[in-house]
Amino acid sequence: MKRLLLAAFCLSGSLFAETESSRPNFIFFISDDISQEDHGCYGHPVIKTPEIDRLATTGMRFDRAYLTISSCSPTRCSIITGRYPHNTGAPELHSKLPDDQTRFPELLREAGYYTALSGKNHMFGRQDRAFDKITGGGEPGGSSDWVQIVRDRPKDQPFFFWFAAYDAHRGWKVSDHAPEYDRSEVVVPPYNFDGPETRKDLALYYHEVSRFDHFVGRVRAELERQGILDNTFLVVASDNGRPFPRAKSRLYDSGIKTPWVVHYPKIIKEGAVTQSFVSVIDLSATCLELAGVGIPESIQGQSFLPILEDPQATVREVVFAEQNWHVYRNQSRLVRWDDFAYIRNYFPKQMNLCSESDTTYPAGKELWQAHAEGRTNDNHWQTFSNPYPEEELYDLRKDPEQLTNIAGEASSAEALQQARKLLAEWTEETGDTLPENPTPSRHGPPRIVDGKVLGWEKGPGGNPHAEFPGAARKATTINHPGPLRP
Repeated sequence: MKRLLLAAFCLSGSLFAETESSRPNFIFFISDDISQEDHGCYGHPVIKTPEIDRLATTGMRFDRAYLTISSCSPTRCSIITGRYPHNTGAPELHSKLPDDQTRFPELLREAGYYTALSGKNHMFGRQDRAFDKITGGGEPGGSSDWVQIVRDRPKDQPFFFWFAAYDAHRGWKVSDHAPEYDRSEVVVPPYNFDGPETRKDLALYYHEVSRFDHFVGRVRAELERQGILDNTFLVVASDNGRPFPRAKSRLYDSGIKTPWVVHYPKIIKEGAVTQSFVSVIDLSATCLELAGVGIPESIQGQSFLPILEDPQATVREVVFAEQNWHVYRNQSRLVRWDDFAYIRNYFPKQMNLCSESDTTYPAGKELWQAHAEGRTNDNHWQTFSNPYPEEELYDLRKDPEQLTNIAGEASSAEALQQARKLLAEWTEETGDTLPENPTPSRHGPPRIVDGKVLGWEKGPGGNPHAEFPGAARKATTINHPGPLRP
């Protein structure tokens, strides 16, 4: 009898090991404040990202991948729940993810996965039911323990790792893990001011982008050393755009478009590029489907597995995003479809700012001083307009930098009506609302007096959260995904 039991135990253990080894592993790399275009594989002529480029060459690069919000903590809470920010209960900067919101890694953990989060958290405390292990990641960019986590993992379980760098969030830290760039070689976006301080600022930002790439490469090499690279589903993304004026927190591509490089040889047999739309909330449904775990009703994202199998496939033809309080009071909404981007601004009688576009940091300070001296041009209007247009419409075929608002042009009437209809449907179906008591700005914008830029106007300071968007309709209980096609 003992021999029969032992034989049965060994057999069941063998079958378990075979089953576990066939289940995919997952690593989600998320950088901090890096725009999609700031990678070699997305065409940047200066920034060196050889490791991410390598993954893109043998995997799949998504050119139309969008965040649901361009703001640190709300982005992460949106991704981990597979829900729009106003549906998570954490739609504003520094708002904590409610305990009753399902995190998709917890479902993987319940299904036998070992889960770990390393680096920037910005969602909940040092312990959470979604992860077996949570660490700070270590210097210089919250990524120094990533390889060790891969090495020390339980070898009898598949794993899900959320590797979140602090790179390239301000303030800058130079280390020997990445090249340093000369200010003469940087590419200044047309909506920023091309001056020495901005160039120096961008050069330091480039360094941190390359450092994130370095640590992605170290993890890839460790997976290859262990012989598990081919069975590990890798995704490289960012939480919002670069921390410069008219990028981070804004709904232009510079702020809301994320890198999305997927490497998984079991499905992606050769390098590919797709123009199919994908939203970051789609990560949840995709991972759960690949792991064979049921997708709960709470997840609004859609699995993009069909696109991995065929780059021409589509799972959605429209994406939505939102802008909420991020130091300054705000509420704007984005509809992105076909070649158009539509933005609805609900607080038009103010400047549309965040800390990265005021005088907090060198690039913003130099831009504001140039504006005070009359040295800016028409490309800078989106930082300084007051009032701000209620509606913005951009044709990205003709205007990829989104500098010319065509919402008022007769030739754009059909596209404008389509955008309004899509936004109205999404607003209704997902329970979005405009707060009657919105969170006030932490302080006012900078002041210009006699050609000089002075300090901010006073405000309440701190994180004065008031009524959240969606609260009036209890959006945290609504699971409708909104329109997927125009």
